[in-house]
Amino acid sequence: MKKIILLFSIAFFAIAFSASAQVKETAKKTGVAIKKGAVTAKNKTLEVASKGKSRVTDKVYKGKVTSNGQTVYIDDHARYYWVDKKGHRHYVTEAELRDKPAEKHEGKK
Repeated sequence: MKKIILLFSIAFFAIAFSASAQVKETAKKTGVAIKKGAVTAKNKTLEVASKGKSRVTDKVYKGKVTSNGQTVYIDDHARYYWVDKKGHRHYVTEAELRDKPAEKHEGKK
């Protein structure tokens, strides 16, 4: 009888330990996902705020874009820059700018 009780108690602790490890692993994955989501939200907020400020305080260079299609702004010192996905300004020279591609407007059907 003692052997059966001992066997059941060992099995119980093994199952409990296994379940505890799974819970810890799931909690770790959830924590990483939450942190990644928070960083993404922070970057998007910085981008929107920086672009909004640039549109209000600086001029938009119409007809020109960067090589990767970003909007170009002109600050008070006549320097050209664009804003990346993290809200940082990247200054460029006028020679690095490209003509803005013509937008195609299709008729409504």
